[in-house]
Amino acid sequence: MLQKRPYFLLVTLMLFCVGAQAQLSAATNLFSTDDQASFGDSLQQYTLKAITITGNKLTRRSIILREVAFREEEQYSLSELVRKFGETKRQLMNTGLFREVVVSLQSMEGKDAFVEIKVKERWYVYPIPFARLVDRSFDEWVIEKHMSLTRINYGVKLTHRNTTGRNDQLYIYLMNGYTKQLSFRYDGLYLDKGLHWSTNFGFSLGKVKELVYATENNKLLFYKHNDQFVNSFFRTAIEFSYRRAIKTRHTFGLGYNYENVTDTVFKLNPFYSEQKKAVRYPEVYYRMNYTNVDFLPYPTKGYVSELGVVKKGLLHKVNLWQLTAKGSATWPVMQKYFVNLRAAGVLKLPFKQPYVTNRLLGYDGMLMQGYEYYVIDGVAGGYGKAALFREVLNRVIRIPSNKFERINNIPIKMFAKIYGNTGYAYNPEPGKNYLCNRFLYSSGVGLDIILFNDFVIKLEWSANRLGEKGLYLHRRDYF
Repeated sequence: MLQKRPYFLLVTLMLFCVGAQAQLSAATNLFSTDDQASFGDSLQQYTLKAITITGNKLTRRSIILREVAFREEEQYSLSELVRKFGETKRQLMNTGLFREVVVSLQSMEGKDAFVEIKVKERWYVYPIPFARLVDRSFDEWVIEKHMSLTRINYGVKLTHRNTTGRNDQLYIYLMNGYTKQLSFRYDGLYLDKGLHWSTNFGFSLGKVKELVYATENNKLLFYKHNDQFVNSFFRTAIEFSYRRAIKTRHTFGLGYNYENVTDTVFKLNPFYSEQKKAVRYPEVYYRMNYTNVDFLPYPTKGYVSELGVVKKGLLHKVNLWQLTAKGSATWPVMQKYFVNLRAAGVLKLPFKQPYVTNRLLGYDGMLMQGYEYYVIDGVAGGYGKAALFREVLNRVIRIPSNKFERINNIPIKMFAKIYGNTGYAYNPEPGKNYLCNRFLYSSGVGLDIILFNDFVIKLEWSANRLGEKGLYLHRRDYF
């Protein structure tokens, strides 16, 4: 009897350990996106029985599941689940709804797996006053406009980035000063239960005291008459977006543009527009976006591309077909280093265009570093860019606060970089604009600062083909 007792004790101990391990598995996460563990390439399949979501006080469960790379009742190996956890975290962070996301393998029971997604939501409502420069950049305002306070617009903007919990955005702008403007836009109204189709719509109306009427020596020429408003405008558009998969979005849009321009502008530039007094035209457009990056506000790995087609005007007085293609690729080359290559191109048909539809480089984010003080009009052209980055700082500033939990941790990152640009713009009638129809290039070094994950400040020192050198400050990214 005593000889059998050790075996009895051994079996009892084994059963106790198995029970304790099962209780531990149920109580703790076996793996999360905050870990660095790997489960190898096991072929054993597990059924995902439940997805638990916590921390979403406003955001709907269906909106979160829209970005998830796995589904309940489907089978995955552990290594496949780990990969999909990382993809899910990237997609949820790229929605801009959350300041933190953790995806965990919560527990396992036999061949059943249970997953938990923990999110911490951001502040969504921003009713704040603002002051905005009229000029295209801070440097242009300082150097060329001598920091004139009259060239500042001010007002109030209300932004709600998750209005109904469906990742829908509401924007209302009330602007005064150099420009009087009222703008309204609503994005993300879903039209189907599968969350594939959505619509965006909005309008903008106002009047300005200054109007660009021509380009000379690759600088904008402005018309201004005392302190009176010289131009009034109205723009509206409605878009329908289709997003069947996670990474690709198709957008179809219809818009209308109206400008009431003073007669003096047409006397200063007879080629300003084929229409006189008022410039009005409808437009239809299509845009395809592909996004597969680790973090959308500042990618360090992945790919982004955009293809767009626009038709402006239905009559001969406004007749423009425009094709735009953009692409960006980013990949790490060693620890803390990554490389970015990007390119953009534009083609306008027919080649003969009035001034208002002849803009190319220096507008709408189509910027070459080192040419911040210039604009380059044309009907065909583009550029290529290359940059090498190194992370020099990655910290979290902790602010003890029970009242403002959502801002008690302020992440800050800094990246040093070296870059080069090449570009070209074809203009059949360049006039005195000497940068048209010439091979352009520039290079420089810079420092990018990222606060709150998506507030980006770019400090850059560039030199261009004209031998000009300068220090430039940018707030938003440019393609």
